[in-house]
Amino acid sequence: MTQPIERPAVTPPFVPAVSARVADLLARMTLDEKLAQLVGFWVDHGGEVVAPLAGEMPTSRALDESTEHGIGHLTRVYGTRPVDPIERARWLWERQRILRTQTRLGIPALVHEEILTGLAAWRAATFPTPLAWGAAFDPGLVQEVGAAIGGSMRELGIHQGLAPVLDVIRDPRWGRVDECIGEDPYLVGVIGTAYVRGVQSEGVDATVKHFLGYSGSQSGRNHAPVHAGPREVADVFLVPFEMAIRDGGAASVMNSYSEIDGIPVAASPEVLGDLLHERLGFDGVVVSDYFSVRFLELMHAVAEDAGVAAAIALEAGIDVELPTGDTYLEPLAERVRSGATDAALVDRAVLRVLAQKERLGLLDDDFSTPPESVELDSPRHRDLARRLAEESLILLRNDGVLPLEPERVRRVAVIGPNADRPEALMGCYSFVNHVLVHHPGVEAGFEIPSVLEALRAALPDAEVSYSLGCAVEGDDSSGFAAAAEAARDADVAIVVLGDQAGLFGRGTVGEGNDVESLDLPGVQRELVEAVVATGTPVVAVFLTGRPYAIEWAVSGEGAPAAALQSFFPGEEGGRAIASAIVGEVSPSGRLPVSLPRSAGAQPYSYLHPVLGGPTEVTSVDARPALPFGHGLSYTTFTHSGLEADDIAPTSGAVRASVVVRNTGSRAATDVVQLYGRDPVASVTRPVAQLLAFERVHLEPGEEAVVRFTVPTARLAFSDARLERIVEPGSIELWVGPDCEQRETEATVVLVGGVHRVTADDARISTAEVVRR
Repeated sequence: MTQPIERPAVTPPFVPAVSARVADLLARMTLDEKLAQLVGFWVDHGGEVVAPLAGEMPTSRALDESTEHGIGHLTRVYGTRPVDPIERARWLWERQRILRTQTRLGIPALVHEEILTGLAAWRAATFPTPLAWGAAFDPGLVQEVGAAIGGSMRELGIHQGLAPVLDVIRDPRWGRVDECIGEDPYLVGVIGTAYVRGVQSEGVDATVKHFLGYSGSQSGRNHAPVHAGPREVADVFLVPFEMAIRDGGAASVMNSYSEIDGIPVAASPEVLGDLLHERLGFDGVVVSDYFSVRFLELMHAVAEDAGVAAAIALEAGIDVELPTGDTYLEPLAERVRSGATDAALVDRAVLRVLAQKERLGLLDDDFSTPPESVELDSPRHRDLARRLAEESLILLRNDGVLPLEPERVRRVAVIGPNADRPEALMGCYSFVNHVLVHHPGVEAGFEIPSVLEALRAALPDAEVSYSLGCAVEGDDSSGFAAAAEAARDADVAIVVLGDQAGLFGRGTVGEGNDVESLDLPGVQRELVEAVVATGTPVVAVFLTGRPYAIEWAVSGEGAPAAALQSFFPGEEGGRAIASAIVGEVSPSGRLPVSLPRSAGAQPYSYLHPVLGGPTEVTSVDARPALPFGHGLSYTTFTHSGLEADDIAPTSGAVRASVVVRNTGSRAATDVVQLYGRDPVASVTRPVAQLLAFERVHLEPGEEAVVRFTVPTARLAFSDARLERIVEPGSIELWVGPDCEQRETEATVVLVGGVHRVTADDARISTAEVVRR
């Protein structure tokens, strides 16, 4: 028998300060009771692949056996299979009472669920995917959506939601792009922070993920190595997390599956300890992405067995192993009992978990009154879903065919693989595409009209025909002839194209569905070309989870008359699209990610230095088909008279104002975008950088002054010593319809010494709109 190794008592770093109650609980716990608090139990897991390698991982023990000593988390109680919410709530309340009364310490379980596009539960509202949040440029509305989702969680006894995703898009070939907010760290941070605030306003916790660098994977391949340098990590990937933690109070963090420069994040105390806890001041709980602790053995090969994997992850700073206790139970217990792993590391994690449960009220709840009714798709949910869907629609091109005038349109041909498929409106982590795909025949449980249905409702006096044309995937073009014939007989043809979200090869975008090409899947481009060739005006509607290389659809001879981009707009997306097409709303979304010209130009970001763009020393032009921030309207806007402080201290803020005017004939909303550039710095800087933005609704002929206050920390970067600084010097400012067009310009000179950025520096710009 292996004898315990005598080791001196060690206090690990970043031990949280806790209440006397939590300290007393810890002092009374056995090792088995401690480890039970650090793992989850997946109640309904039956082999469906809803997480990487889930079908290959060992099945958990029975629930009663697994909760003998208590349990940290109950995994996806509502979100693994279709269960009636009220019936499952009664079951959950009973299980919590059992934990309260039939375990020695009486500690209830924390319940977590996916909440990326709404609460992932049967019959719950499905909101637009996060890429649509970015397209809307509306943090206030996203905060309202977060609050609605948090309210649903609270009603059902769910304490922690696994969202938002704060990964900055670096390569649209990556399948998880539809889960992300955009390619600009500031946009991701502002929108993600708003979502965190909304969710947590309801007394539940949000989990920001994936910390850190996950979206920088090699060639856009899921779980592939990340080769980012420390400056890119600090100045791009870290920025949204700092905002969500410091400004949003995010209570939980989930680790990335990735390795950075050969070190898996799950094994890195520098990332999960020094960077997260010391630099960002995070004092909450770190949960593992599903199976990522075991992946240290099975995928990264930095641990020879499950026990070593557990020890490495625990020391690195992962407090809770999700979804189950594959390594943090018996394998870790054996190491602690033998002295191979310091028990103080276990205690550190347990203190964090107990402090979270205390803060959320679990230690005082008697679970005596389960909900008798719950509205998971209330009128409020649907109103928010529709508003966000409408605001996220991006008009890429329009030669005047839109908006349609219902009284003048008699025959409309609706064509395409996504025209009459409600599931095409939802992202990878929607309950329908994530779970119900394993349960054929089970209805969604909420209303979600397709684009075709919504158009028929919006055009009650028109004859609306439908032709499939082709499938999302595959090379079958046999439906082209019927589609072309339908178009010839119509006044206008609306072709609805795009993706099918899914997981690990089950779809064209979503987790594990990475691509080598950014061409539209299947033969959809050829379908559009066949319909355009009829001579009937064509409106192309793209329902996608990533930006595709569709330059052919937005410019040049043979392009459709109009192109409308919608990133998985959710349950009200069909109605939002129809409303935009008939002019009930004017599109106001803006591209939160550059529209790529080709896959070969990736990875690309508008935040590139001079040599990251077109130059005379390369024959490759990486410029996108349309730039970050692009989006048209049914009216026109002008931006003029940009004024800014002549000088501003490096440790202060820059004030700038611009006049925006609606010069068209329709009321509409503009997204006023303020950009900046540091033309000379001690390290290379981007040729454009989003500094601030504001949505402004204007009537025809109306104008307003938008006054921005921009913290100088928005211009900070990591210097040669990797210290975050703001340097003195001249800064170019401009406002325009996107990141490239300088419609009105100004200059500010930052004065004073080099400013070293601290936690006390403001990170978020503010705006005031004065109408005149």
